[in-house]
Amino acid sequence: MSAEKPPLGIFGAGWVGLVTGACFADYGHDVVVRDIAPEKVEALNAGKVPFHEKGLAELIERNRERLTFTLDLDELKAAASIFFGCVDTPPSPSGEANLARVWSVVEDLGRPAGATLVMKSTVPVGTGERLADELGPEVGYVSNPEFLSEGRAIEDFVHPDRIVVGSFDDEHGNRVAALYEGFDAPIVRTSVASAEMIKLASNAFLATRISFANEIANVSEAVGADVDDVIEGMGLDRRIGSSYLRPGIGYGGSCFPKDVSFLKLLAGSSGYTFHLLNSVITVNDDQPKRVVGKLKSRLGALEGKRIALLGLAFKPNTDDMREAPSLVLAELLREEGAEVRAWDPVVAGHPELDGVVMGVSPAEAVRDTDAAVVVTEWPDVSQIVSAEVRESMRTPLIVDGRNFLDREAVRAAGFEYEGIGRA
Repeated sequence: MSAEKPPLGIFGAGWVGLVTGACFADYGHDVVVRDIAPEKVEALNAGKVPFHEKGLAELIERNRERLTFTLDLDELKAAASIFFGCVDTPPSPSGEANLARVWSVVEDLGRPAGATLVMKSTVPVGTGERLADELGPEVGYVSNPEFLSEGRAIEDFVHPDRIVVGSFDDEHGNRVAALYEGFDAPIVRTSVASAEMIKLASNAFLATRISFANEIANVSEAVGADVDDVIEGMGLDRRIGSSYLRPGIGYGGSCFPKDVSFLKLLAGSSGYTFHLLNSVITVNDDQPKRVVGKLKSRLGALEGKRIALLGLAFKPNTDDMREAPSLVLAELLREEGAEVRAWDPVVAGHPELDGVVMGVSPAEAVRDTDAAVVVTEWPDVSQIVSAEVRESMRTPLIVDGRNFLDREAVRAAGFEYEGIGRA
């Protein structure tokens, strides 16, 4: 083990666990990553990353001498005294956090004297206090939430906007803060409860900006304004900025839908009704329906129509299909009697897309279709803007659910074009 930097143990070889482990290994730490899924550990030891994240496979390969992937709990516990909890906390049917895997981490760790458990997993406020009670005084507990964006997670880890360290005591808080020495970012030292709230509030606010942009786009359509110009004019105001003010088909993924729900339910269980988040959720749920409405306004009844969805992952540079708007849109279209085709460069299919015909390219996916819907802003989507593709479609209609394409170029190529809030 390296003498210069403390070795680290990680519970969970999922997206957060692998990014955290690989990035710390790149900073010189020896890292042991333990997971309970044999097929995942086997794949990682064979040099295969079980999901798509830009640059992660190369980062793991570069640091293979400092990374160990194992099923063995004893091997993990013997390797380090600082452990990161990086397991998922999926929503239950009621929308509350399912903390079963988090509690499994606490149970598996036990009470090794002098150890520190660092929680990266997103948990409701108050969870850390209950976990610390279970760990007892022998083990320190620190909340160190992740603020990674899928598709650019390594960049976000290496160049964070801030590092949040919430602790019950300075000893273990200092221990975790020291891991980030050399990072060019402010370290926010706070209580565990505040750290947990910072994570939920941050994601809820970003989701709110997306839903606000969608509301502005919808109103702009109604009154003849152009949302691109509106967002530009707003974003130049230093108090506002343009980040996450992009209208489209709605947010998805593993974080925003879950964290908005967690915060809303947390407020409700505390006796407060979070009216704003109720509206954020409603707006997001309505955006795919508006895309279907645009198709019906152009094509009439969708029974028997063939619609191509360009992009399936909830955002580019990832293969994550959790809460992906494409799943909602495909189901809405099939309910209308439409035949759905699709293309995505990294997603080959999904159980909820059974019966959807996949194309090997955007051009193939839209051939003989009545419309193409841009769902994910993959660069290759722009390949459809050509006379050849236009002539291959039954109806040369593009509904741009991400305002991704150059609308003038699309119209110049002979397509009908519909964006979101674009005049």
